[in-house]
Amino acid sequence: MRGEKSETDRYEGGGDAPSPRALFVSRFAELWEAAGNPTLQRVAVATETRMKAARTPVQSHRSLMQRISDWRTGRNVPSRFESLDPVLVTLIALARQTSAPVPSDLSNRSAWRRLWKTAIAQPVRPTVVTSLRRDIPTFIGRAAEVQRILDAAQPNRVVSIHTVDGMPGVGKTALVIRAAHLLSDRFPDGRFFVELNSHTPGQVPADPADVLFTLLTGLGIASGHIPDSLDARRDLWRDRLATKQVLLVLDDARDHHQIEPLLPAGPECLTLITSRRRLVALDSAHPLPLDVLDPESAIDLFCRLAQRNPHGDDRAAVASIVHSCGYLPLAIVLLAGRLAHRPAWTLTGLAEEFTAAQDRLAELDAGQRAVRAAFTASYEGLPLERQRVFRRLGLHPGPDFDAYAVAALNGISLPEARSELDALYTDHLVEETKFGRYCLHDLVREYACALAAAAPDDGAEPVRRLLDYYWHTAAAANRSLIPRGHPGDETRTAHVTDALVPEFDDERHALAWMRAERANLFACVEYTADHDPARMVRLTAVLSALMERDGPWSSTLRLHQRAAEAADRLGDRLGRADALYNLSIVYWAAGKFEQSADMFRQALVLFRETGYTLGEADTLAKLGGLHRYSGEYAQSADLLRQANARYREIGHTRGEADTLVRLGTIHRDVGDYRQAVDLFRQALILFREIGYRLGTAGTLSLLGTVQCATGDYKQAAGSLLRAVSLFHEIGHRMGEATSLNHLATLHREIADHEQAASLARQALTLYQEVGFRLGEAEALANLGAVCRETGDYEQATDLSRQALDMFREIGYRLKETEALTNTAKVLLMSGNSDAALTMFTAALTLACDIGSRLEQARAVDGIARCHAALDDTATAITHLRNAIDMYRSIGAAETDAATTYLATLEAMPTEPAKSAPTQRL
Repeated sequence: MRGEKSETDRYEGGGDAPSPRALFVSRFAELWEAAGNPTLQRVAVATETRMKAARTPVQSHRSLMQRISDWRTGRNVPSRFESLDPVLVTLIALARQTSAPVPSDLSNRSAWRRLWKTAIAQPVRPTVVTSLRRDIPTFIGRAAEVQRILDAAQPNRVVSIHTVDGMPGVGKTALVIRAAHLLSDRFPDGRFFVELNSHTPGQVPADPADVLFTLLTGLGIASGHIPDSLDARRDLWRDRLATKQVLLVLDDARDHHQIEPLLPAGPECLTLITSRRRLVALDSAHPLPLDVLDPESAIDLFCRLAQRNPHGDDRAAVASIVHSCGYLPLAIVLLAGRLAHRPAWTLTGLAEEFTAAQDRLAELDAGQRAVRAAFTASYEGLPLERQRVFRRLGLHPGPDFDAYAVAALNGISLPEARSELDALYTDHLVEETKFGRYCLHDLVREYACALAAAAPDDGAEPVRRLLDYYWHTAAAANRSLIPRGHPGDETRTAHVTDALVPEFDDERHALAWMRAERANLFACVEYTADHDPARMVRLTAVLSALMERDGPWSSTLRLHQRAAEAADRLGDRLGRADALYNLSIVYWAAGKFEQSADMFRQALVLFRETGYTLGEADTLAKLGGLHRYSGEYAQSADLLRQANARYREIGHTRGEADTLVRLGTIHRDVGDYRQAVDLFRQALILFREIGYRLGTAGTLSLLGTVQCATGDYKQAAGSLLRAVSLFHEIGHRMGEATSLNHLATLHREIADHEQAASLARQALTLYQEVGFRLGEAEALANLGAVCRETGDYEQATDLSRQALDMFREIGYRLKETEALTNTAKVLLMSGNSDAALTMFTAALTLACDIGSRLEQARAVDGIARCHAALDDTATAITHLRNAIDMYRSIGAAETDAATTYLATLEAMPTEPAKSAPTQRL
């Protein structure tokens, strides 16, 4: 009809006379409203029921709903009136159920037929209902993420905007496409996919005004009726979708400014957005960060795409391949695709080649789908200063970093570094592993490293600043942990300022920092071993406190050996002395006393030659301790007095207190408990004065052993529990283990065997974790004693012999004596009196050799009990009286038990029974 307005004209208010199609849509909407605005589902169900009752062929439920939706929105009119009529009958019936009367023009089906005939004769502009991209069949490992999106699309949902963000190539688009296809039934009014091209090589980011033009024309609106301004197009788009059920996918978004005008306002619409950026400024959106695949899903994806079904070594090869891909879906897809087209290639061969590749990104190149291209698109979108910060992260030798490290690398302030890290995190170029700590994906690291290598301003200076930062901060932390100092660690360079070095209030904070940075610190050590050996020597030295606490001793030994050798080559005698000193500590902890003593003597010569008095004093003190282990108490005391004199010369209070503790330990070992307690208490006063909690903890632990030995169990428990608490607070695992083992001894003495066993096992586990063999042997001995006292002689014998063998191998003669005595007790209690007597006699010989009065008394006590068991009561009584005299002279707790047993023997008849009592040993 000439001059008649089109449907679009009617919608745009272009004239008063509606077109037949527009009138049909308008009347259909009026009837729907008269029916009470029922849901599409309700109308479709009622119509199906009516058609079945009339034996009329019924369409599929989904098809019927889609057709009715098309008629309501004007996308289409029925091609046959017979298709429309059952729906009209349903709506008219629903309208008559309402209280308002139904207008005749809406309830007259003949009028509807005439209206339909005129509408069907007019052509309509085609509309786009679905523009979703093809779903991929090999979609693996994202079930939980897909389900989250599906759940978000449930009726009465609160959030209608969901963002999926993640690093380049992580599979964001594939995820939302899969979810959109699964959701298509719930959005009959349209499923639209929009490519925003924010990171597409060769494309500029989509302008939201242009996107809206395309979407509006897709709805059937003539281009001449689309307004020019962005705001007007946004309002028209939202008006058209206000009552619709539409799913909108916005792929590869740049920021909220690009997205906001495109968002539908209708409550029945759902928008899914993918972006490489965290869209934190997008109000009311629900974020879904997407990580790389888990290892099993990555393997499954690779195998399916490569069309291989590996087993055994081949499956291990696939595991290696996907690990080298960093479990990044894009990398896996590209590499698997290459393999699928190369049937002659083997999985093991590809794994070896790809793992050894100097440039893995080059192996993942497939034109615009290359991993490098994906990273480049993100990198080039950064401001120039941020580009520099990002590529310098590739120079960091360790696995992660914080703002301090980034500030050092770039020579910027701490607030600037935090701001840059936050921006890179938002762009998914760095990932936050825990609060304030970040890392690079393996392939992103390789990309950043390549950028840094090609940049003229990213030379040696940034790395030098970073190494200086780690060195000086580690030195400060080390001084808090062991205030001994290391030669040259007080020197500062111009590359590090105090403002960029964390401050440590106490050893707990210092240790927390060193443990958090452990992997980075050791990575720096390895880097400097190849690039700067002098720096490696110094950095290894300041990590000694951390290595002493946490081990493991095998790697610690290697590091100190390498530092000593490097210092020797460099002619750095002080550095070599310090490395030898630290090496000696490791040998001592590993139970290799001879090697430890040899290293200490070499270090002592060098410290004296270089005039480093503190190093000399520390070494003398350690040598004194080694002589104590071998039972050479006089030599030990002499070396300790020399050390104490050196400490006093330089006013080193910590050293003085430490020598008092060591001297107290000698007095404890030989049974002079009163003097031992006095020395320990003097040391405690000094340690508390200087606030050295590690020294306080160690002294309390030793004091507890003396209190336990003298039977003062309540005081012993208090001292040992305070020691355990202090060691745990400051993170000294070896000290904590030792105090737990001493507590186990205390509970064994008061016959609380269950608790004693539990504590000894805790100590054993800690000792084994740090590799402290001496402690391990002591814990085994304690467990053996518990088994002996609870009647498990077989287990007691095994544990006691294990401990004895370790003590002998270590060369700790006092503990060897104790182990001989404990093993002999097991033999005696299990009825093997002759073997027990032989072992007690060996223990007595060794105890006399090292001058330990307590162990002499214990051995004589055991010999007496063996004679009693062998029916030689008179000899038993003589030996037992000698043992009691020795116990009393040193105030040992065993005095009462031995005295009670003596009374039992003396009360026996002249002719002793065949089985004299042995009582508890």
